[in-house]
Amino acid sequence: MAGVVTSARLVARTIPARAAREGSGDAVVRRSIGGYELKRFDPFLLLDDGSSETGKAGFPDHPHRGFETVSYVLQGAWKHEDFGGHKGNLEAGDLQWMTAGRGIVHSEIGDPSRGKSRGLQLWVNLSSQKKMIEPRYQELKSRDIPEGVKDGVKVRVIAGEAFGIKSPIYTMTPTMYLDFTLDPGSHLQQPIPLTWNAFVYVIEGEGVFGSLTSSPAKSYTLLLLGSGDGLEAWNKSSKPVKFVLIAGQPLNEPVVQHGPFVMNTREEIEKTFNDYYSYTNGFERARTWRSENARGFSS
Repeated sequence: MAGVVTSARLVARTIPARAAREGSGDAVVRRSIGGYELKRFDPFLLLDDGSSETGKAGFPDHPHRGFETVSYVLQGAWKHEDFGGHKGNLEAGDLQWMTAGRGIVHSEIGDPSRGKSRGLQLWVNLSSQKKMIEPRYQELKSRDIPEGVKDGVKVRVIAGEAFGIKSPIYTMTPTMYLDFTLDPGSHLQQPIPLTWNAFVYVIEGEGVFGSLTSSPAKSYTLLLLGSGDGLEAWNKSSKPVKFVLIAGQPLNEPVVQHGPFVMNTREEIEKTFNDYYSYTNGFERARTWRSENARGFSS
């Protein structure tokens, strides 16, 4: 067990991640947060489970302001590039934590030479005091993500702490992001700060969450957790179950979102559009920049 939980959080709501075409190529996105069933879950704005059968999928040059994007590659590989000259490759198990802050334009393009791809992207809101900070990146190769194993439970500590292991990722909005794999017959107890919102997203297999008498949750399912000091989970099946536990400190601030821009007021959104289309106040480099990835990609 990862820790002592005295009041386990029960599942308050179950949301299936519904598949839809998005981006270019054969990208399929299953969205559980940010869709019509759950617009947001403070401080989280979006959770996408994206995949491509061929790896030829892409999200060409597009902007962000006011939040962070967390990209976690499960299979295949992706190329990324931004207007500040930052570029690289994300392969299976790698993580990118991008703080868009006052503004960034970037591209994310699949690498078809690596075959089928799958990954999660989480959007984490920033407080009003941090929305206009300078953009920054934190990246971890798969080998550098801390891991622990205990009693048939494996954890990859992407953000926060589990099994006494801490992630090197600094979160602007306090966040826990843990990737668990439970072997058949195993049991997990993972503490969660009492005041944080938390959810589970099942990636593969099926598990029981919150109460031993709960119905098993299968892959592509998001479970919103109620109040309590932690999560209890069991694997009563004959195969491993893989899921992420994500929790964060609510900001309790107004949210005004228009696509890739997330601010606190309508006036701030209008100013963001003006900044973007006039190439000012953080978007200056967007005037002439076009990504190499996008130029080499066709749907």
